Amino acid sequence: MHRIAIEKSVDLVSRVSRNDLTRPTPCTDWNLADLLAHMTAQHRGFAAAARGHGADHAVWDPAAVADAVRHDPAGVYAAAAGDVLEAFAVDGVMDRAFALPEFGPDVEVLGAQAIGFHFVDYVVHGWDVARSMGLPFDIPAEVVDGVAPIALAVPDGDIRTAPGSPFAPAVDPTGDGVLLDRVLRHLGRSPEWTP
Repeated sequence: MHRIAIEKSVDLVSRVSRNDLTRPTPCTDWNLADLLAHMTAQHRGFAAAARGHGADHAVWDPAAVADAVRHDPAGVYAAAAGDVLEAFAVDGVMDRAFALPEFGPDVEVLGAQAIGFHFVDYVVHGWDVARSMGLPFDIPAEVVDGVAPIALAVPDGDIRTAPGSPFAPAVDPTGDGVLLDRVLRHLGRSPEWTP
């Protein structure tokens, strides 16, 4: 399911041209270039963590990939996505310790949990890209079913208003209760968002 989510994001980003990079996104204060630099850097960081090098803050830095993303958004993103999928496919990766410095100094989690974090991010960020571009987000229902328990377990509260929080405070649930919409609302997005 994780691979499907990543491949869907690659498909969506393949439609992004340099002319699209100033588009707004559901991520407050980020245009599409900023979002893609974040997504690319996260792929690089998680791939490094899977290989035992995640403690290096430099591998997580969106500024390190921003120029390359602006030059070739689809190509640079696809290469980073391929790298993380390759890193996650190695035998024993689920039981390895992943250093995740963005969560705090010396934070390490098991690979299975780290990959779960990554899975949530790329379902949500795939939706972000689709919305920014005005494209449908056609992700299989089984992927949403798989990500929902992980996403809905993300704590809400004051931590979400802190600088650098990965998610905004949860949005009050409205609408028909579609599972993807519940996930998006829980992670601080309005399913009705449009550019």
